Amino acid sequence: MNQLTRRAFAKGSALVTALSYSRIQGANERVRVGYIGVGNRGDQVHDAFLETGGNETVALCDLRPDYMDFAAKKSRATPKQYKEYRDLLADPNLDAVVIATPDHWHALMMIDACRAGKDVYVEKPLSLTVAEGRKMVEAAERYKRVVQVGTQRRSAPSLNEAAAFVRGGGIGRVTMCASNHIDNQWPKGIGNVPNSAPPSESEWDHWLGPAPMVPYNRNREFYKFRWFFDYSGGQLTNYGVHNVDMLRWCLGQDSPVSVTAIGGKYAMEDNREIPDTLQVLWQWPGPTLMTFTHLEANAAPLNPQAAEIEIRGTKGTVYLNNNRWEVVPEKYAETPTFARTPVDREGERTNRPVRKATIQPRSEKGGGDSTPAHARNFLDCVRSRGKCNADILTGHLSTSATLIGNIALKTENLLKWDGRAERFTNHPEANRYLEYKYRAPYKLG
Repeated sequence: MNQLTRRAFAKGSALVTALSYSRIQGANERVRVGYIGVGNRGDQVHDAFLETGGNETVALCDLRPDYMDFAAKKSRATPKQYKEYRDLLADPNLDAVVIATPDHWHALMMIDACRAGKDVYVEKPLSLTVAEGRKMVEAAERYKRVVQVGTQRRSAPSLNEAAAFVRGGGIGRVTMCASNHIDNQWPKGIGNVPNSAPPSESEWDHWLGPAPMVPYNRNREFYKFRWFFDYSGGQLTNYGVHNVDMLRWCLGQDSPVSVTAIGGKYAMEDNREIPDTLQVLWQWPGPTLMTFTHLEANAAPLNPQAAEIEIRGTKGTVYLNNNRWEVVPEKYAETPTFARTPVDREGERTNRPVRKATIQPRSEKGGGDSTPAHARNFLDCVRSRGKCNADILTGHLSTSATLIGNIALKTENLLKWDGRAERFTNHPEANRYLEYKYRAPYKLG
Protein backbone atom coordinates (compact mmCIF):
# COMPACT_ATOMS: atom_id res chain seq x y z
CA MET A 1 0.00 0.00 0.00
CA ASN A 2 1.30 3.44 -0.88
CA GLN A 3 1.64 5.30 2.42
CA LEU A 4 3.43 8.46 3.49
CA THR A 5 5.75 8.02 6.42
CA ARG A 6 4.46 9.53 9.63
CA ARG A 7 7.47 11.87 9.76
CA ALA A 8 6.91 13.22 6.26
CA PHE A 9 3.19 13.49 6.92
CA ALA A 10 3.74 15.51 10.10
CA LYS A 11 6.37 17.73 8.46
CA GLY A 12 3.88 19.10 5.97
CA SER A 13 1.12 19.63 8.53
CA ALA A 14 2.32 23.01 9.82
CA LEU A 15 2.51 24.42 6.29
CA VAL A 16 -0.92 23.05 5.42
CA THR A 17 -2.42 24.57 8.56
CA ALA A 18 -0.99 28.00 7.79
CA LEU A 19 -2.26 27.89 4.23
CA SER A 20 -5.72 26.78 5.33
CA TYR A 21 -6.10 29.59 7.85
CA SER A 22 -4.92 32.25 5.39
CA ARG A 23 -7.32 31.02 2.71
CA ILE A 24 -10.47 31.09 4.84
CA GLN A 25 -9.92 34.45 6.51
CA GLY A 26 -12.25 36.16 4.07
CA ALA A 27 -15.90 35.38 4.80
CA ASN A 28 -16.72 35.32 1.10
CA GLU A 29 -13.98 32.82 0.18
CA ARG A 30 -15.09 29.36 -0.81
CA VAL A 31 -13.97 26.62 1.55
CA ARG A 32 -11.93 24.08 -0.40
CA VAL A 33 -13.10 20.59 0.47
CA GLY A 34 -11.75 17.09 -0.12
CA TYR A 35 -13.95 14.00 0.12
CA ILE A 36 -12.77 10.62 1.42
CA GLY A 37 -15.33 8.00 0.40
CA VAL A 38 -17.79 9.12 -2.28
CA GLY A 39 -20.01 6.04 -2.68
CA ASN A 40 -23.54 5.83 -1.27
CA ARG A 41 -23.64 8.13 1.80
CA GLY A 42 -20.50 9.92 0.60
CA ASP A 43 -22.32 10.79 -2.61
CA GLN A 44 -25.31 12.08 -0.64
CA VAL A 45 -23.15 14.27 1.59
CA HIS A 46 -21.26 15.57 -1.44
CA ASP A 47 -24.60 16.60 -2.95
CA ALA A 48 -25.53 18.35 0.29
CA PHE A 49 -22.33 20.39 0.25
CA LEU A 50 -22.85 21.31 -3.38
CA GLU A 51 -26.26 22.74 -2.47
CA THR A 52 -24.71 25.26 -0.08
CA GLY A 53 -22.65 27.08 -2.70
CA GLY A 54 -20.01 28.16 -0.17
CA ASN A 55 -17.42 25.56 -1.03
CA GLU A 56 -15.46 23.98 -3.83
CA THR A 57 -14.62 20.31 -4.38
CA VAL A 58 -10.87 20.18 -4.94
CA ALA A 59 -10.00 16.54 -4.15
CA LEU A 60 -11.59 13.10 -4.06
CA CYS A 61 -10.45 9.79 -2.57
CA ASP A 62 -11.99 6.37 -3.03
CA LEU A 63 -10.92 2.83 -3.88
CA ARG A 64 -13.28 2.90 -6.85
CA PRO A 65 -12.31 5.18 -9.78
CA ASP A 66 -15.88 5.10 -11.11
CA TYR A 67 -17.16 6.61 -7.85
CA MET A 68 -14.61 9.40 -8.11
CA ASP A 69 -15.43 10.04 -11.77
CA PHE A 70 -19.12 10.30 -10.88
CA ALA A 71 -18.40 12.79 -8.08
CA ALA A 72 -16.02 14.81 -10.25
CA LYS A 73 -18.71 15.38 -12.88
CA LYS A 74 -20.92 17.01 -10.22
CA SER A 75 -18.20 19.29 -8.90
CA ARG A 76 -17.78 22.98 -9.67
CA ALA A 77 -14.06 22.48 -10.20
CA THR A 78 -11.85 19.72 -11.59
CA PRO A 79 -10.90 17.87 -8.43
CA LYS A 80 -7.77 15.79 -8.09
CA GLN A 81 -8.33 12.08 -7.50
CA TYR A 82 -6.44 10.01 -4.93
CA LYS A 83 -6.59 6.34 -4.02
CA GLU A 84 -4.67 6.85 -0.75
CA TYR A 85 -6.29 9.18 1.77
CA ARG A 86 -2.99 10.40 3.22
CA ASP A 87 -2.05 11.72 -0.22
CA LEU A 88 -5.27 13.71 -0.22
CA LEU A 89 -4.57 15.07 3.27
CA ALA A 90 -1.13 16.22 2.12
CA ASP A 91 -2.72 18.36 -0.62
CA PRO A 92 -2.02 22.00 0.40
CA ASN A 93 -5.12 23.24 -1.46
CA LEU A 94 -7.54 21.72 1.08
CA ASP A 95 -9.16 23.57 3.98
CA ALA A 96 -11.45 20.76 5.10
CA VAL A 97 -12.27 17.12 4.46
CA VAL A 98 -15.46 15.09 4.50
CA ILE A 99 -15.05 11.49 5.72
CA ALA A 100 -17.81 9.11 4.63
CA THR A 101 -15.98 5.79 4.69
CA PRO A 102 -16.97 2.60 6.54
CA ASP A 103 -17.03 3.14 10.30
CA HIS A 104 -13.81 1.26 11.08
CA TRP A 105 -11.82 3.89 9.13
CA HIS A 106 -13.31 6.99 10.78
CA ALA A 107 -10.91 7.32 13.72
CA LEU A 108 -7.68 6.90 11.74
CA MET A 109 -8.74 9.28 8.99
CA MET A 110 -10.20 11.92 11.28
CA ILE A 111 -7.15 12.06 13.56
CA ASP A 112 -4.78 12.17 10.59
CA ALA A 113 -6.87 14.97 9.08
CA CYS A 114 -6.67 16.99 12.30
CA ARG A 115 -2.91 16.45 12.41
CA ALA A 116 -2.70 17.66 8.80
CA GLY A 117 -4.44 20.90 9.71
CA LYS A 118 -7.79 20.15 8.11
CA ASP A 119 -11.22 20.79 9.56
CA VAL A 120 -13.37 17.68 9.44
CA TYR A 121 -16.93 16.66 8.65
CA VAL A 122 -17.09 12.98 9.67
CA GLU A 123 -20.11 10.79 9.10
CA LYS A 124 -21.91 9.03 11.91
CA PRO A 125 -21.37 6.88 13.82
CA LEU A 126 -18.25 8.70 14.93
CA SER A 127 -16.24 5.60 15.81
CA LEU A 128 -16.21 1.84 16.04
CA THR A 129 -15.20 1.84 19.73
CA VAL A 130 -15.52 4.19 22.71
CA ALA A 131 -11.72 4.48 23.06
CA GLU A 132 -11.41 5.60 19.42
CA GLY A 133 -14.06 8.26 19.97
CA ARG A 134 -12.28 9.69 23.00
CA LYS A 135 -9.02 9.93 21.05
CA MET A 136 -10.88 11.73 18.27
CA VAL A 137 -12.18 14.28 20.79
CA GLU A 138 -8.65 14.78 22.09
CA ALA A 139 -7.24 15.22 18.58
CA ALA A 140 -9.80 17.88 17.67
CA GLU A 141 -8.95 19.78 20.85
CA ARG A 142 -5.18 19.36 20.48
CA TYR A 143 -5.05 20.58 16.90
CA LYS A 144 -7.86 23.14 17.36
CA ARG A 145 -9.93 21.81 14.49
CA VAL A 146 -13.55 22.48 13.65
CA VAL A 147 -15.38 19.13 13.54
CA GLN A 148 -18.95 18.30 12.59
CA VAL A 149 -20.34 14.79 13.11
CA GLY A 150 -23.00 13.67 10.64
CA THR A 151 -25.98 13.51 12.98
CA GLN A 152 -27.70 16.05 10.76
CA ARG A 153 -30.90 16.36 12.80
CA ARG A 154 -28.98 18.76 15.04
CA SER A 155 -29.27 21.27 12.17
CA ALA A 156 -33.04 20.88 11.66
CA PRO A 157 -34.82 23.98 13.02
CA SER A 158 -38.02 22.04 13.77
CA LEU A 159 -36.15 19.46 15.85
CA ASN A 160 -34.27 22.21 17.67
CA GLU A 161 -37.68 23.50 18.72
CA ALA A 162 -38.80 20.02 19.76
CA ALA A 163 -35.72 19.47 21.91
CA ALA A 164 -36.13 22.89 23.56
CA PHE A 165 -39.82 22.16 24.17
CA VAL A 166 -39.07 18.89 25.97
CA ARG A 167 -36.08 20.25 27.92
CA GLY A 168 -38.18 23.23 28.99
CA GLY A 169 -40.77 20.99 30.64
CA GLY A 170 -43.31 21.08 27.83
CA ILE A 171 -44.46 17.52 28.55
CA GLY A 172 -43.54 17.55 32.23
CA ARG A 173 -41.16 15.06 33.75
CA VAL A 174 -39.93 12.59 31.13
CA THR A 175 -39.86 9.04 32.43
CA MET A 176 -39.72 6.95 29.25
CA CYS A 177 -38.34 7.34 25.72
CA ALA A 178 -38.70 4.77 22.97
CA SER A 179 -37.26 4.64 19.47
CA ASN A 180 -37.15 2.11 16.69
CA HIS A 181 -35.83 1.16 13.29
CA ILE A 182 -38.10 -1.23 11.42
CA ASP A 183 -37.43 -2.60 7.95
CA ASN A 184 -38.75 -6.01 6.95
CA GLN A 185 -36.10 -7.87 4.93
CA TRP A 186 -37.30 -11.40 5.70
CA PRO A 187 -36.37 -14.05 4.69
CA LYS A 188 -33.15 -13.52 2.71
CA GLY A 189 -31.84 -10.31 4.29
CA ILE A 190 -28.48 -9.43 2.75
CA GLY A 191 -28.15 -12.88 1.19
CA ASN A 192 -25.76 -15.69 1.96
CA VAL A 193 -22.97 -15.45 -0.58
CA PRO A 194 -19.93 -17.71 0.01
CA ASN A 195 -16.37 -16.52 0.56
CA SER A 196 -14.35 -16.18 -2.62
CA ALA A 197 -11.13 -14.76 -4.00
CA PRO A 198 -11.23 -10.94 -3.96
CA PRO A 199 -11.29 -9.09 -7.29
CA SER A 200 -8.02 -7.49 -6.11
CA GLU A 201 -5.91 -8.70 -3.16
CA SER A 202 -4.40 -5.25 -2.62
CA GLU A 203 -7.76 -3.51 -2.77
CA TRP A 204 -9.25 -5.95 -0.24
CA ASP A 205 -6.28 -5.38 2.07
CA HIS A 206 -6.72 -1.64 1.64
CA TRP A 207 -10.46 -1.80 2.31
CA LEU A 208 -9.94 -3.78 5.54
CA GLY A 209 -7.33 -1.34 6.81
CA PRO A 210 -7.06 -1.68 10.62
CA ALA A 211 -9.71 -4.44 10.74
CA PRO A 212 -8.69 -8.12 10.98
CA MET A 213 -7.66 -9.92 7.80
CA VAL A 214 -10.46 -12.32 6.86
CA PRO A 215 -11.41 -14.15 3.66
CA TYR A 216 -13.10 -11.95 1.09
CA ASN A 217 -16.88 -11.97 1.07
CA ARG A 218 -18.89 -9.66 -1.14
CA ASN A 219 -21.33 -8.92 1.68
CA ARG A 220 -18.57 -7.38 3.77
CA GLU A 221 -17.94 -4.58 1.29
CA PHE A 222 -19.69 -1.32 0.50
CA TYR A 223 -23.13 -0.77 2.05
CA LYS A 224 -23.49 -4.27 3.51
CA PHE A 225 -20.43 -3.84 5.76
CA ARG A 226 -22.93 -2.59 8.37
CA TRP A 227 -24.02 -6.16 9.06
CA PHE A 228 -20.55 -7.17 10.35
CA PHE A 229 -19.06 -6.17 13.71
CA ASP A 230 -15.48 -5.76 12.42
CA TYR A 231 -16.56 -2.66 10.50
CA SER A 232 -19.72 -1.38 12.16
CA GLY A 233 -21.93 -1.46 15.22
CA GLY A 234 -24.82 -2.59 13.06
CA GLN A 235 -28.14 -0.81 12.85
CA LEU A 236 -27.86 0.20 16.50
CA THR A 237 -25.06 2.59 15.55
CA ASN A 238 -26.18 3.22 11.98
CA TYR A 239 -29.78 4.31 12.60
CA GLY A 240 -29.89 4.12 16.37
CA VAL A 241 -27.29 6.84 16.85
CA HIS A 242 -29.68 9.35 15.22
CA ASN A 243 -32.40 8.36 17.67
CA VAL A 244 -30.17 8.30 20.74
CA ASP A 245 -28.66 11.65 19.76
CA MET A 246 -32.13 13.17 19.40
CA LEU A 247 -33.27 11.78 22.74
CA ARG A 248 -30.08 12.89 24.48
CA TRP A 249 -30.70 16.36 23.07
CA CYS A 250 -34.27 16.37 24.38
CA LEU A 251 -33.27 15.12 27.82
CA GLY A 252 -30.24 17.40 28.14
CA GLN A 253 -28.16 14.44 29.32
CA ASP A 254 -24.62 13.32 28.47
CA SER A 255 -24.37 9.64 29.40
CA PRO A 256 -26.55 6.81 30.65
CA VAL A 257 -25.91 5.16 34.00
CA SER A 258 -26.69 1.61 32.91
CA VAL A 259 -27.53 -0.45 29.83
CA THR A 260 -28.74 -3.91 28.90
CA ALA A 261 -29.75 -5.56 25.63
CA ILE A 262 -31.21 -8.72 24.20
CA GLY A 263 -31.59 -9.96 20.66
CA GLY A 264 -30.05 -12.06 17.94
CA LYS A 265 -30.47 -13.56 14.50
CA TYR A 266 -34.01 -14.86 14.88
CA ALA A 267 -35.39 -14.99 11.36
CA MET A 268 -32.95 -14.12 8.59
CA GLU A 269 -31.33 -16.64 6.26
CA ASP A 270 -28.14 -14.72 5.53
CA ASN A 271 -24.52 -14.53 6.66
CA ARG A 272 -24.84 -11.45 8.85
CA GLU A 273 -23.35 -11.01 12.32
CA ILE A 274 -25.60 -8.25 13.67
CA PRO A 275 -29.04 -9.08 15.09
CA ASP A 276 -32.18 -8.97 12.98
CA THR A 277 -34.13 -8.53 16.23
CA LEU A 278 -32.78 -6.34 19.01
CA GLN A 279 -33.93 -4.28 21.95
CA VAL A 280 -31.60 -2.10 24.02
CA LEU A 281 -32.59 -0.50 27.32
CA TRP A 282 -30.68 2.36 28.93
CA GLN A 283 -31.32 4.15 32.21
CA TRP A 284 -30.40 7.84 32.22
CA PRO A 285 -30.20 10.33 35.07
CA GLY A 286 -33.64 11.68 35.89
CA PRO A 287 -34.33 8.81 36.13
CA THR A 288 -35.49 8.12 32.58
CA LEU A 289 -35.68 4.84 30.69
CA MET A 290 -34.80 4.75 26.98
CA THR A 291 -35.22 1.92 24.48
CA PHE A 292 -34.14 1.24 20.94
CA THR A 293 -35.86 -1.54 19.01
CA HIS A 294 -34.51 -2.92 15.75
CA LEU A 295 -36.66 -5.30 13.68
CA GLU A 296 -35.77 -6.66 10.26
CA ALA A 297 -38.41 -9.38 10.18
CA ASN A 298 -41.44 -7.20 10.83
CA ALA A 299 -42.43 -3.77 9.54
CA ALA A 300 -45.61 -2.93 11.46
CA PRO A 301 -45.38 0.39 13.38
CA LEU A 302 -44.80 0.17 17.13
CA ASN A 303 -47.12 3.07 18.02
CA PRO A 304 -50.35 4.55 16.64
CA GLN A 305 -48.51 7.54 15.16
CA ALA A 306 -46.07 5.27 13.30
CA ALA A 307 -43.32 7.50 14.71
CA GLU A 308 -39.72 6.35 15.10
CA ILE A 309 -39.29 8.22 18.40
CA GLU A 310 -41.70 8.77 21.29
CA ILE A 311 -40.94 10.73 24.45
CA ARG A 312 -43.39 10.18 27.28
CA GLY A 313 -43.79 12.77 30.01
CA THR A 314 -46.22 13.33 32.86
CA LYS A 315 -48.14 15.94 30.82
CA GLY A 316 -48.00 14.43 27.35
CA THR A 317 -46.09 12.54 24.70
CA VAL A 318 -43.96 13.86 21.86
CA TYR A 319 -43.80 11.78 18.68
CA LEU A 320 -41.00 12.45 16.20
CA ASN A 321 -40.61 11.19 12.68
CA ASN A 322 -37.70 12.60 10.67
CA ASN A 323 -38.08 16.40 11.00
CA ARG A 324 -41.76 16.37 12.01
CA TRP A 325 -43.06 16.25 15.59
CA GLU A 326 -46.39 16.06 17.35
CA VAL A 327 -47.52 16.54 20.95
CA VAL A 328 -50.35 14.41 22.31
CA PRO A 329 -51.62 15.68 25.70
CA GLU A 330 -51.83 13.34 28.66
CA LYS A 331 -55.07 13.38 30.63
CA TYR A 332 -54.90 13.39 34.40
CA ALA A 333 -57.55 12.57 37.01
CA GLU A 334 -58.82 15.27 39.32
CA THR A 335 -59.17 14.07 42.91
CA PRO A 336 -62.82 13.04 43.33
CA THR A 337 -65.08 13.09 46.37
CA PHE A 338 -65.77 9.38 46.73
CA ALA A 339 -69.07 7.85 47.85
CA ARG A 340 -69.53 7.50 51.60
CA THR A 341 -70.56 3.81 51.50
CA PRO A 342 -69.63 0.94 49.17
CA VAL A 343 -73.30 0.45 48.24
CA ASP A 344 -73.85 4.06 47.19
CA ARG A 345 -73.39 3.31 43.47
CA GLU A 346 -75.12 6.48 42.35
CA GLY A 347 -72.71 8.56 44.38
CA GLU A 348 -69.80 6.58 42.93
CA ARG A 349 -70.95 7.36 39.39
CA THR A 350 -71.51 11.01 40.24
CA ASN A 351 -68.08 11.45 41.78
CA ARG A 352 -66.09 9.44 39.24
CA PRO A 353 -62.74 11.17 38.45
CA VAL A 354 -62.80 13.67 35.62
CA ARG A 355 -59.83 13.47 33.25
CA LYS A 356 -58.52 16.71 31.80
CA ALA A 357 -55.70 17.41 29.39
CA THR A 358 -52.82 19.28 31.00
CA ILE A 359 -51.40 20.77 27.79
CA GLN A 360 -52.66 21.59 24.33
CA PRO A 361 -52.06 19.30 21.33
CA ARG A 362 -49.47 20.53 18.89
CA SER A 363 -48.18 19.47 15.49
CA GLU A 364 -45.07 20.86 13.83
CA LYS A 365 -44.02 19.97 10.30
CA GLY A 366 -40.38 20.29 9.46
CA GLY A 367 -38.58 20.44 6.14
CA GLY A 368 -36.93 17.64 4.18
CA ASP A 369 -33.41 16.30 4.54
CA SER A 370 -31.41 18.43 6.97
CA THR A 371 -28.01 17.34 5.60
CA PRO A 372 -27.57 20.53 3.46
CA ALA A 373 -28.24 22.66 6.55
CA HIS A 374 -25.73 20.54 8.47
CA ALA A 375 -23.14 21.05 5.74
CA ARG A 376 -23.82 24.79 5.72
CA ASN A 377 -23.38 24.96 9.50
CA PHE A 378 -20.02 23.22 9.16
CA LEU A 379 -18.82 25.64 6.47
CA ASP A 380 -19.96 28.62 8.53
CA CYS A 381 -18.00 27.30 11.51
CA VAL A 382 -14.90 26.70 9.38
CA ARG A 383 -14.96 30.42 8.62
CA SER A 384 -15.90 31.64 12.11
CA ARG A 385 -14.00 28.94 14.07
CA GLY A 386 -17.18 28.45 16.09
CA LYS A 387 -18.63 25.23 17.50
CA CYS A 388 -20.70 23.11 15.13
CA ASN A 389 -24.23 21.96 15.89
CA ALA A 390 -22.99 18.36 16.20
CA ASP A 391 -19.47 19.02 17.45
CA ILE A 392 -16.99 16.24 18.18
CA LEU A 393 -17.97 15.76 21.84
CA THR A 394 -21.68 15.66 21.00
CA GLY A 395 -21.00 12.98 18.40
CA HIS A 396 -18.79 11.00 20.76
CA LEU A 397 -21.32 10.92 23.59
CA SER A 398 -24.19 9.84 21.33
CA THR A 399 -22.09 7.21 19.57
CA SER A 400 -20.75 5.86 22.88
CA ALA A 401 -24.26 5.24 24.18
CA THR A 402 -24.99 3.01 21.19
CA LEU A 403 -21.62 1.25 21.35
CA ILE A 404 -22.11 0.22 24.97
CA GLY A 405 -25.50 -1.16 23.95
CA ASN A 406 -23.70 -3.62 21.69
CA ILE A 407 -21.34 -4.51 24.53
CA ALA A 408 -24.33 -5.26 26.76
CA LEU A 409 -25.64 -7.56 24.03
CA LYS A 410 -22.31 -9.39 23.73
CA THR A 411 -21.89 -9.84 27.49
CA GLU A 412 -25.57 -10.58 28.19
CA ASN A 413 -25.45 -8.39 31.27
CA LEU A 414 -26.90 -5.29 32.88
CA LEU A 415 -23.86 -3.00 32.75
CA LYS A 416 -23.29 -0.03 35.04
CA TRP A 417 -21.65 2.83 33.12
CA ASP A 418 -19.43 5.60 34.50
CA GLY A 419 -19.73 8.30 31.84
CA ARG A 420 -16.87 10.38 33.22
CA ALA A 421 -14.35 7.56 33.31
CA GLU A 422 -15.93 5.84 30.30
CA ARG A 423 -15.68 2.48 32.00
CA PHE A 424 -18.06 -0.20 33.24
CA THR A 425 -18.03 -0.42 37.02
CA ASN A 426 -19.70 -3.78 37.65
CA HIS A 427 -18.23 -5.95 34.89
CA PRO A 428 -14.45 -5.56 34.34
CA GLU A 429 -14.47 -8.08 31.49
CA ALA A 430 -16.86 -5.87 29.50
CA ASN A 431 -14.25 -3.09 29.43
CA ARG A 432 -12.16 -5.06 26.96
CA TYR A 433 -14.77 -4.31 24.29
CA LEU A 434 -14.17 -0.56 24.62
CA GLU A 435 -11.24 -0.83 22.18
CA TYR A 436 -9.62 -3.31 19.82
CA LYS A 437 -6.14 -3.97 18.56
CA TYR A 438 -5.51 -2.63 15.06
CA ARG A 439 -4.06 -4.88 12.42
CA ALA A 440 -0.41 -4.05 11.76
CA PRO A 441 0.93 -1.66 10.57
CA TYR A 442 -2.02 0.57 11.50
CA LYS A 443 -1.78 2.60 14.70
CA LEU A 444 -4.09 5.21 16.16
CA GLY A 445 -2.12 8.34 17.06
